[in-house]
Amino acid sequence: MKDTLRKARILIVDDLPVNLKVLSDILRLEGYDPHPVSKGQTAIEVAGSNPPDLVLLDIRMPDMDGYEVCRLFKADPRLASIPIIFLSAGHQTEEKVKAFSIGGIDYITKPFVVEELRSRIATHLRMHTLQNELEDNNLRLEERVAAQVKELLEAQLSTIYALARLAERRDDDTGKHVERVQALSRSLALILQKDSPYRDEIDERFVRTIYQAAALHDVGKVAIPDAVLLKPGKLSSEEFVIMKTHAQIGAETLEVVSRQHSNNFFLEMGIEVARSHHEKWDGWGYPQGLAGTAIPLSARIVAVADFFDAVSSDRVYRPAFTRDEVRVLVQKGAGQHFDGSIVGAFLLHEEELHAAQASMVSGSMKGSMAPGTPLPDSR
Repeated sequence: MKDTLRKARILIVDDLPVNLKVLSDILRLEGYDPHPVSKGQTAIEVAGSNPPDLVLLDIRMPDMDGYEVCRLFKADPRLASIPIIFLSAGHQTEEKVKAFSIGGIDYITKPFVVEELRSRIATHLRMHTLQNELEDNNLRLEERVAAQVKELLEAQLSTIYALARLAERRDDDTGKHVERVQALSRSLALILQKDSPYRDEIDERFVRTIYQAAALHDVGKVAIPDAVLLKPGKLSSEEFVIMKTHAQIGAETLEVVSRQHSNNFFLEMGIEVARSHHEKWDGWGYPQGLAGTAIPLSARIVAVADFFDAVSSDRVYRPAFTRDEVRVLVQKGAGQHFDGSIVGAFLLHEEELHAAQASMVSGSMKGSMAPGTPLPDSR
């Protein structure tokens, strides 16, 4: 540190040439690099192009006094932390108070004692260097902690993803439902981003995150007994109550992780999707009975993607529906089960969505549906 301090660049600002020479000579003998200027504006320009390590600043100067120079330094993020020592022939307490109040770190009265000047300069340079080192160390510590937190979060999320895929494999032989819902949700979000009432809500981060969060929509199914989840026929009322708990269980599982990683947009959206993807536009869904736009947009998008893939794929309790039947089912749900704007986007871009689904190895489309039947069980 000693060698660093001796090479410190010190800006001297004083309108009297004799003061600039005396101070420059003193600093040069101490091994510092003095840069004398006679005007406040020049000091700002010089510091802006090459910030000094410390400033010796006269208060009483024409055109721009030392107070104004100090204010300009403190207003510039590049210069704000540079220590400023005021130099003045004034002895008034008010003058000293003002100097400290606007950001000065010290005040030396002229005529100054050389030893005092040397000591104060060395002290403030040392303090400034230590402060910079402390900030650097804190930054490195924060980066290490952030890396550890990221590693921990990724490990936890990997476990959650594994649970989600385990849950899906129990009632989806291909194990691809999760990937298809991810692809469909992202495609729907991109379509809505271009032209829909929600285009201002859907930015690149939303599109990227919904692809990740959609994988967690049925993570709570891992807690549903096989007798209910894999039942080939219609669920009884008691069994359906059990089935419905997967939405709340999934959300609560993610909330445990979220409490350790607050303000994580991915986890926040994952909780929305897990809890609310079975809510219905008309308020008759579960688990909270939300209606309309009270249902998070992410969950409304995933609800359509999940239903679309579920009815167009074979399940243990029924075969897949045909493409025409799927279109009728989704359209029938508009304004009741689903957000009409999202259904409208689906109908306008149906081929694009089928392509997104097929790219993830879609299930077969071989079932049939009698006219007038209610929306099938998508569980």
